[in-house]
Amino acid sequence: MLEGRKIGFVGAGNMAEALLSGLVQPHGSVPADSIWAADVAEARLQDLQERYGVQTSLSNPDAVKAADIVILAVKPQIMPMVLHDIAGYVDDGKLIISIAAGVKISVIQEGLQPTTRIIRTMPNVAALVHAGAAAISRGEHATDFDVQIAQAIFQAVGEAVLVDEKLMDAVTGLSGSGPGYVFAMLNALIDGGVNVGLPRPIATTLAMHTVYGAAKMMIETGEHPMKLRDMVTSPGGTTITGIHALEQGGLNAAFMNAVEAATRRSEELGHK
Repeated sequence: MLEGRKIGFVGAGNMAEALLSGLVQPHGSVPADSIWAADVAEARLQDLQERYGVQTSLSNPDAVKAADIVILAVKPQIMPMVLHDIAGYVDDGKLIISIAAGVKISVIQEGLQPTTRIIRTMPNVAALVHAGAAAISRGEHATDFDVQIAQAIFQAVGEAVLVDEKLMDAVTGLSGSGPGYVFAMLNALIDGGVNVGLPRPIATTLAMHTVYGAAKMMIETGEHPMKLRDMVTSPGGTTITGIHALEQGGLNAAFMNAVEAATRRSEELGHK
């Protein structure tokens, strides 16, 4: 799917590096000399060049001109400036993929050529360890093959699903912000372990692997989480007692409210 493609990153921050590290050979399918990264930070570019062997430039147009696929990995607030910088170098032969949170396809379209093929994505921070979850939305001129290319890029660092753009704020509320919720839950589990006498390092190890193992069980079995919960919930046992305490604390409502609140905030930021 990506063989023979040249990929240019406009912006070389953490998410760009996560994608780059999943794409570049020997672990990925793209030769290092087929990947360009552009950024304003020279030290950052030197680090990426030394670590991965990719081409680098302080000029955004250099990365765009060299690429078939351009990944816009910049902060939302500087997107208008970046689009103005690269607009003259984007033609119908280039696929534009944006990972800028809250920036609608229509905004990118207005800054480039009217028939530009654009795909908007929402990855999450777990892409840094190649366990990310990303959603993909296609622009008006993007083809089915363009979508497949975008899926191949994000599947190199995790899982990718296709959604309508109108659901991108919901994706942000669930998977975009979701790692933060899980980190908060992990911290609570660790504190709970310490509260009942476990040394913090041991409580941390047990909590981390408990959450990892539970997620892996769900991924590998494909079972509904409530069915898996029932597997470990004996009548009158410890687990059902703990679940009862969680329900008394409003666990389900708290997580549902968190997703809803983050979704609404994403909508607000998008309007701004």
